[in-house]
Amino acid sequence: MSSYPAFQIIATKTETDPVCGMQVNPEKAAASSEYQGKTYFFCCAGCKKKFDAAPEQYLAPQPKQPEPAIPGAQYTCPMHPEVIRDGPGSCPICGMALEPREVTADEVDPELVDMRRRFWISVALTVPLLVLMFLHGAEWLQLVLATPVVVWCGAPIFQRGWASLVNRHLNMFTLISLGTGAAYLFSLAAVIAPNALPAGFRNEAGEQPLYFESAAVITALVLLGQVLEARARAQTSSALKSLLSLAPKTARLISDNGERDVPLEQIHAGDRLRVRPGEKVPVDGVVVEGSSSVDESMVTGESIPVEKLPGARVTGGTVNGTGGFVMKAERVGRDTLLSQIVRLVSEAQRTRAPIQRLADRVSGYFVPAVVLTAVITFVVWAMAGPEPRLAHALVNAVAVLIIACPCALGLATPMSIMVGTGRGATAGVLVRNAEALETLQKIDTLVVDKTGTLTEGRPKLTAIRPVAPWSESELLRLGASLEQSSEHPLAGAVVAAAKERYLELLPVRNFQSSTGQGIKGTIDGHAVLVGNQRYLESAGIETSTGGAQEGQPVIFVAIDGQFAGSLEIADPIKATTPEAVKLLHAEGVRIAMLSGDTRTTALAVARKLGIDHVEAEVLPAAKSAFIKNFQAEGHVVAMAGDGINDAPALAAAQVGIAMGTGTDVAMESAGITLVHGDLRGIARALRLSRATMRNIRQNLFFAFFYNVLGVPIAAGILYPFFGILLSPILASAAMTFSSVSVIANALRLRRVAL
Repeated sequence: MSSYPAFQIIATKTETDPVCGMQVNPEKAAASSEYQGKTYFFCCAGCKKKFDAAPEQYLAPQPKQPEPAIPGAQYTCPMHPEVIRDGPGSCPICGMALEPREVTADEVDPELVDMRRRFWISVALTVPLLVLMFLHGAEWLQLVLATPVVVWCGAPIFQRGWASLVNRHLNMFTLISLGTGAAYLFSLAAVIAPNALPAGFRNEAGEQPLYFESAAVITALVLLGQVLEARARAQTSSALKSLLSLAPKTARLISDNGERDVPLEQIHAGDRLRVRPGEKVPVDGVVVEGSSSVDESMVTGESIPVEKLPGARVTGGTVNGTGGFVMKAERVGRDTLLSQIVRLVSEAQRTRAPIQRLADRVSGYFVPAVVLTAVITFVVWAMAGPEPRLAHALVNAVAVLIIACPCALGLATPMSIMVGTGRGATAGVLVRNAEALETLQKIDTLVVDKTGTLTEGRPKLTAIRPVAPWSESELLRLGASLEQSSEHPLAGAVVAAAKERYLELLPVRNFQSSTGQGIKGTIDGHAVLVGNQRYLESAGIETSTGGAQEGQPVIFVAIDGQFAGSLEIADPIKATTPEAVKLLHAEGVRIAMLSGDTRTTALAVARKLGIDHVEAEVLPAAKSAFIKNFQAEGHVVAMAGDGINDAPALAAAQVGIAMGTGTDVAMESAGITLVHGDLRGIARALRLSRATMRNIRQNLFFAFFYNVLGVPIAAGILYPFFGILLSPILASAAMTFSSVSVIANALRLRRVAL
């Protein structure tokens, strides 16, 4: 085989399988072969075997893809995300129309436009055809009316059916093409060469039945199903489109030549923009002048407007309140949080949940089993059915082929995932992959990092306790003046508190620092010492904690050799944390806190919140070991952290949940990201996971139940007992209803309460 030329060499980037055209990732390729010393990757062992058996069959260049409807856009199958094309078309596996990989706010679905046109033309020709079926002697007119319906209107159905045979991936279009084609070709032969057909097709009057109306009605109903599916699938991305529509079209740019409105595409990082009352924030950035309150509900899920002062960050697409401010643009275009959310959720919608494997396994055997059932049905009716036996055999075999719709089975999981992840995006819950969404419903233990998750993550001055004759403002001003020269993490909290009170900080002379203990210097003629208790006592100065709360860091201040008071620092618990802990406990989730702080500090926070398990003085690298211990005990663990220094623990947990702004590293390091960054988002994510999985199970049950019930009825199992036969027309209507009902059930997730 080494003499064959290379078709596609897949080594460092993703390419397509030369057999079935599916996208192949070298890291995940199921099979590979060596040809001419080069490695060829294939999507599965089946494709490899086919390639090995007859490589010359697959070494021909691939046909040129049609031009993309959206310039530069790539298209993928909603049921088989590994299939990627440079233009619209149909999936080589299931036959479904491909969709753009990236959602846009104003995209037009070419599949919907085409199928709608074909459907209405088929209706216009099928209605008079149904009238003619009651008239005798109008066979040629029936042929004239039915032919454009089946041949032109149904062309996409037959094209996809043929492609399924060529690609050896049998699907619903295989069955529909066989059934409709058989009905039409038999009727065509009955009109053109009636004497050539076996006598078994004739009734007692010697007439041969025609099935033009069945072929036409089935084609029209299948086209209707495609129209309804396309419309319903478009609604699955409505949440993302609504997010995209939040971004304004223009922004108010401030330049040396004054202010003017410019298209959003002309805004660059560093530009100064004015946001007026009631306007939408154009891009991500930071407030530099003015103040206002901003409604961030469509991004974070929180309905209460957030106060924005100079230095505060604002997000593109959020709605400004009654105030006005000037902002500096930092992230524009595809880098904005809004664009990242849409891109992240779009990718998540194309991932596969583990539960999908069941449907995949069943679908792999389903279509061949249906074809075999149709053949058996034909044989049984031809041998033992009433006269005309062959006519009854043909009708029932066609009904079996038409009613068995694997599309409903294949759609059951992807549609629910698409709608569920879109719903989560509007509530500030970003799902990175379907596996995380499925696993989240099973968790019984939530591991959280204290700083930035339970608490604000920014130390604040909580109490000033001066000793006479010093006042609070004097103690804070002298302490902050000295601390402004320090690099200690707590120093910033003291300086920030002084600035909030508009205290003037004084210059420092003779500054000295003792690492890990404290600092000293001369300020306005006073000798000032700031540090821990041990530092002041080493200088012979007695101190007092003065009623400081347990676990809170205390900074002691001495002035001119005398104890002057203390400053208490704390990382405040988020206002939403107590409510979130109660919600999670109500859902049956045990909460464990891993913290790098001292045990005293960690226990104080845990007691206040009712945390179930505490591990203190834990280094970030060691957190994953504690998670593995929980898992070894049989717990299903989710880890919530900031997505940066907690990355090893996030990866170790069954579900990693990144808290924070939902940008960059946080989005990349966990299966789920909470945009708003408080624990209530985890309760929302848990409800979303359980609702989505419940919806998937409903869809799978309906798809299985429909086929288990429908195929035997179409085969004629009721005829010996009740004399009931299912016509191909009713079978086609049932097939259409099954797919649409699965999608309609998935769309209910758009209204689930989180």
